[in-house]
Amino acid sequence: MATVTVEINGRPHQVGCAEGQERRVMALAAQFDQHVRQVAGDVGQVGDLRLFLMAGLLLADENADLKSNVQLQPTADDAAVVEALNMAAERIEKLAAGL
Repeated sequence: MATVTVEINGRPHQVGCAEGQERRVMALAAQFDQHVRQVAGDVGQVGDLRLFLMAGLLLADENADLKSNVQLQPTADDAAVVEALNMAAERIEKLAAGL
């Protein structure tokens, strides 16, 4: 297990992670730090625990919004593929009927 030091709201925190995941953890921590700093700017320094909780809730809300907005919409290309498959199926059915 690796350990990285990340800075959140100006304070260092040691975080354990899997080997090879250090850069990812540091990038995620930087993203979290931005949210913590945004909350601190909005409500002031109310303590790390509250800032972290509020930033975590903001991230959870963003995540929920993203999940609810992700919908698979058929494209024109999909419609063309479906049409081609339907035509091929009809031809196969005609060929099979002639056997």
